[in-house]
Amino acid sequence: MTAVVDLLLTRYNYVAVVLLLGIGVYMIGASENLVKKVIGMNVFQTGIFLFFMTSAFVTGGHVPIIKEGVERYVSPLPHVLILTAIVVGVSLTAVALALIVRIYAEYGTLQEDVLREIQTDE
Repeated sequence: MTAVVDLLLTRYNYVAVVLLLGIGVYMIGASENLVKKVIGMNVFQTGIFLFFMTSAFVTGGHVPIIKEGVERYVSPLPHVLILTAIVVGVSLTAVALALIVRIYAEYGTLQEDVLREIQTDE
């Protein structure tokens, strides 16, 4: 039992990743409100970002500028990918919220089950 606790205490980043991914999936699946679904998507996305950054960590790594005596370098590629993903995520969130505003203006609700009933009635 102490081995599991020690593993969780040393790999706390991965525990946070699993928690963020789980909370995000739960919010997307369990919520009927469209805004809460978008928030859940953002929480899930944050978990993915944390996973990439955690897996890119190199113990004893240095900036990727060639110097004498430096043996381990950190790859800048994961950081660039995450910056790009953040920009795409913000854009996706903006478009989703704009669509939600338009849906609310048209139908007067953000509840998914009510929207389904309205769609079947039309």
